[in-house]
Amino acid sequence: MAPFGKIYSYPGNFRVQRAQVVANINGLEVEVPADFAMESTKTPEFLAKFPMGKIPAFEGADGFCIAEGAAIAMYLAGSGPKAQQLMGSVQDIQKRARISEWICFAETELNPQVLPAFVMCVLKYMPFNEASYNNANNNLERALKRVDQATDGGKKQFLVGEELTMADIMVSGPLFFGQGFLIDQKMRDAAPGAIKYLDNLAAMPEFKNVFGEIKKCETRVAAP
Repeated sequence: MAPFGKIYSYPGNFRVQRAQVVANINGLEVEVPADFAMESTKTPEFLAKFPMGKIPAFEGADGFCIAEGAAIAMYLAGSGPKAQQLMGSVQDIQKRARISEWICFAETELNPQVLPAFVMCVLKYMPFNEASYNNANNNLERALKRVDQATDGGKKQFLVGEELTMADIMVSGPLFFGQGFLIDQKMRDAAPGAIKYLDNLAAMPEFKNVFGEIKKCETRVAAP
């Protein structure tokens, strides 16, 4: 298989793992260099390709470069034989819109809740802000209940239609990640259908081969 491209990032980035799931489904060989140095994002060479100096960043074998986790995953989704399954057919505009809705949900309702808590309480790169922490927890609980509702209490295997789409891949990433430190047993008990849905996805080879075993915390991380 000819290399399709590389994704530059730090290890264990769920935004990259989502893209890896997509690449595997589409049969695309995408490398994630293990020796990538974060300092290189400030170099003229990196900034010439990715002006914002952000990761994840994708560089294709053909020279095409794109940043932003969702954009990378969507590019990979549209670049292989499973594009219609992952993104919906051009003819079914409503299905494509529904998939896009869930992609936006992941980026605006999930990522902004799990990432600040991780940075404040786990990495401790930012001062702890109790109001932001509580707001993130409340918003995440609300978002989980939305997933619970959409899956009919866990009876539905996928968010859109009867097969795996980008909706599932994009939503599951931050929720897999968040279960390790923020989505505790109490929060899981309040949305059992959403957790059943996530557990079913995690058991699929497409996810398991990339994410491995999903860690679940009993009690959410607290103020440092």
